[in-house]
Amino acid sequence: MNYNAIRRRTPEVSIGKVVIGGRNPIAIQSMTNTDTRDTAATIAQIKALASAGCDIVRITVPDEEAAKTILAIKEEGITTPIVADIHFDYKAALRCAEYGVDKIRINPGNIGDDDRVGAVVDACKTKNIPIRIGVNSGSLEKHILAKYGAPTPEALCESGLYHASLLEKFDYTNIVISIKASSVQSMIAANRRLAEACPYPLHLGVTEAGGTEMGQIKSATGIGALLCDGIGDTIRVSLTADPLREVDAARKILTALEMEGQSGLQIVSCPTCGRTKINLIDLHARFEDAVRAEGLDNLPVKVALMGCIVNGPGEAREADIGIAGGKGEALLFAKGQIICKIPEGEIIPILIGKLKEMKQ
Repeated sequence: MNYNAIRRRTPEVSIGKVVIGGRNPIAIQSMTNTDTRDTAATIAQIKALASAGCDIVRITVPDEEAAKTILAIKEEGITTPIVADIHFDYKAALRCAEYGVDKIRINPGNIGDDDRVGAVVDACKTKNIPIRIGVNSGSLEKHILAKYGAPTPEALCESGLYHASLLEKFDYTNIVISIKASSVQSMIAANRRLAEACPYPLHLGVTEAGGTEMGQIKSATGIGALLCDGIGDTIRVSLTADPLREVDAARKILTALEMEGQSGLQIVSCPTCGRTKINLIDLHARFEDAVRAEGLDNLPVKVALMGCIVNGPGEAREADIGIAGGKGEALLFAKGQIICKIPEGEIIPILIGKLKEMKQ
C-alpha cells in the first residue's frame, strides 16, 4: 500500500526527535502504567517500550510533584519523546514545559480561564512544544452533550474543534488532535469528520477497547479503517494489558496494512482444507516461534506457508519466499517460481536460513 498516495495532507509536528504528519512514518505510541512518582519504575518502563519499538511514550502527570519525573527522565538521557498527560492542573503543564517535556496532552477547556490557557500556550511556544488535544466519549463538554444528547461522532468532532479554537485564538497552531471512543464505528466516523474539518495531524485509537484479544480486534478495525482512508499520523492500541502488548499490536497493524517502510515480517498462510497433507497449523506456530527466536520478525519480508500445491505458488506469487505442502514434503518457491522439493522436517530450518540471507 502506498500510503502517501492517499494520505491526508497535514503540517509536520516535531515531538522531540520524532516528526509526525506530512510524509513521515506513522508513529507508534503507548503509555506507562506505573506511578509516575516512582521515577525508577517509570524510566524502566519507558526504556522497555522504546526497545519494543514504541516511538512516543505518554505518562500521566497529575500534579507538579509528578512533573519532577520529566526532569529525571531527561537527566537519564532518554531520547524517546515523552508526552505529559495533564488534566485540569495548568501549573503541572507549566512545570512539564520547564523540565523539557516533548509534548503536552491537555484539553484547554478543562484548565480554567484564558489567562491559564494563555500561560500554557506561551510556555509551549517558547520551547516549541506541541499540544495534543484529547477528546473521548466520556469527557464531552456539557454544552456539546446537551446539544447532541449523546457522544455522537458529530459531538466528538465538535469538541475537538472547540478545544482547538481555544488555542488558535492565541495564534497557536502546533496542535495534534485525538478523538477516541469505545465504539469503533463512532471513532471511525468522528475522525473522518475531523479530518475534513481541520488541518492538524491526528492521533488514532479506540479507547477502553478491552483486554488483549478483543482490544486488538477493535483497534485493528478502527485504526486500520482510517489508515486505509489516508487518515492518521500516530496510533495507540489501548489494551487492558501490559503496555508492551500495545506496541506489538500496533506494529502488527502496520505490517498487516503493508505500510511502506514500516512492515515487519508477514506470513501469508492458508486456512487448510481436506487437501492439506502436512500439519500446517503446527508448522505455522513453530515457524513464528523460530522467527522471533532468531530476531527476524522485523525483517520486511513476506513468507508464504501454503497447505498444498494446487493454489500455493499461484496465490502466494508475491511472497518473497514460501512453501507449498505435499505428503511428507513441500515445494520451496520464491516470487511464485518453484525452486525445489524439500523434506517436511527441513521446512523451518531452510526458511530461517533463507531469511538470514535476506537480512545480510
